[in-house]
Amino acid sequence: MNKPLRHVWLVVSVLFVLLFTSTTYFQVIAQPRLNAHGQNDRTLYNEYGRHRGPIVVDGHAIASSQESGDTYGYLRTYDPGAMYAPVTGYYSVVYGFTGIERSLNDTLSGEADSLFYHRISDILSGRQGQGATVELTLDAGAQQAAWDALDGRRGAVVALDPETGAILAMVSAPSFDPNELATHDTSAVSQAWSALNEDSSRPLTNRAIGGDLYPPGSAFKLITASAALESGDYTADSVIPGPGTYQLPNSSSVMNNFSEGRQDACGPDDESTLAEALRQSCNTSFAMLGVAVGEDQLRSTAEDFGFGKDLSIPMGVTPSRIGEDLDAAQLATTSIGQYETRVTPLQMAMVAGAFANDGVVMQPQLVQAVRTADLSTVAELTPREFGQPLSASNAAQMRQMMVGVVEDGTGAAAAIDGVEVGGKTGTAEWGTDRAPHSWFVGYGQTEQRKVAVAVVVEEGGYGSRTAAPIAQDVMEAVIQP
Repeated sequence: MNKPLRHVWLVVSVLFVLLFTSTTYFQVIAQPRLNAHGQNDRTLYNEYGRHRGPIVVDGHAIASSQESGDTYGYLRTYDPGAMYAPVTGYYSVVYGFTGIERSLNDTLSGEADSLFYHRISDILSGRQGQGATVELTLDAGAQQAAWDALDGRRGAVVALDPETGAILAMVSAPSFDPNELATHDTSAVSQAWSALNEDSSRPLTNRAIGGDLYPPGSAFKLITASAALESGDYTADSVIPGPGTYQLPNSSSVMNNFSEGRQDACGPDDESTLAEALRQSCNTSFAMLGVAVGEDQLRSTAEDFGFGKDLSIPMGVTPSRIGEDLDAAQLATTSIGQYETRVTPLQMAMVAGAFANDGVVMQPQLVQAVRTADLSTVAELTPREFGQPLSASNAAQMRQMMVGVVEDGTGAAAAIDGVEVGGKTGTAEWGTDRAPHSWFVGYGQTEQRKVAVAVVVEEGGYGSRTAAPIAQDVMEAVIQP
């Protein structure tokens, strides 16, 4: 080969290597970065141009895709929108996605690894690829009852099946219409987005599993009582102190039994049984009980219920928590659900569920099944134990005490004829010159059905007046549909 030909061959070889290297770089190494680039319209159109599987509750598609006739290919619609919006989230060409739309995006779009063979089958048969159907565990009747009972007030409701962990209702209010964010009119989407983010009531926040979390108030006494029983030093019949006032240890602060400032003792000679203290919701009794039980036992029991632990349903859940390195005064106020104690309604529904399930907390789950377009099942709910904070015998004692709260105590408004209902109200202080949050945490059961529920109404006042009737409606919808 003469010298000019060798030079040509060398140049062609170098150009070939450069072409091969650059092609490999952009198609393999840089592909994820380029696909994620905000100005990559091709990726955007590819994402929204695929048929997306529906999200289904009791056979009804609460989120579905239809051909849009524009460059995006498909439009996501929600029916009804606001009632399920904290669960479904939104699917927007401008602002991305949230909720189940985000957590199960690969499943809904058909790109999940579990759908690989179905994608191959579609390609070989010439069918258009479709995303999988996601069937939720929600009970449409319970969801509607919770939505109607909240009636637009700020707050949240969670109901679940204590034996399987299936979430039967998850409502957060106020809510929003996801259709306004899913439209392909980008100007209208931007206006709706601005209005929602400027709204001081935070309609985009799912209060059931996240946000700023809530002090649980007296509803936390269920955990303090559980810790006492699990310590082995107490039973429901144990006599505990309950004076009209209690000066917090090493503090000038004095705790009263009732928020109106009354200083009534919890029983004769400033004493009562643990069961009676729970029925009356005695602050001094549980503050002193928490100090006696100790931080380690209280924290251990709370953690066994799920406090401080990461949780996916599959949406991420903000962990509930109590304060760290508590002194005696802080431990006393923590034991009645104040100080730095913060919870999600889902966590408190898990607490109630443990009592109705012989002390076992089940992993909460929102997805009943995943099915392909040909109705073959890809995944199905499998009940899984999350923890066991108390023994079956202690859970039975807790149920007995909680039934007393509903039959002859602060939870009377949650009672249902012919149903065993147990619970605990809470009136949680959270700021100066603000009305307290209203809580009810409890369960209802018959031989055929069980349900655990947690209700919080922001600035709703007494749990006995505001949250308990809401819980009654939701439990009734599950047990007596």
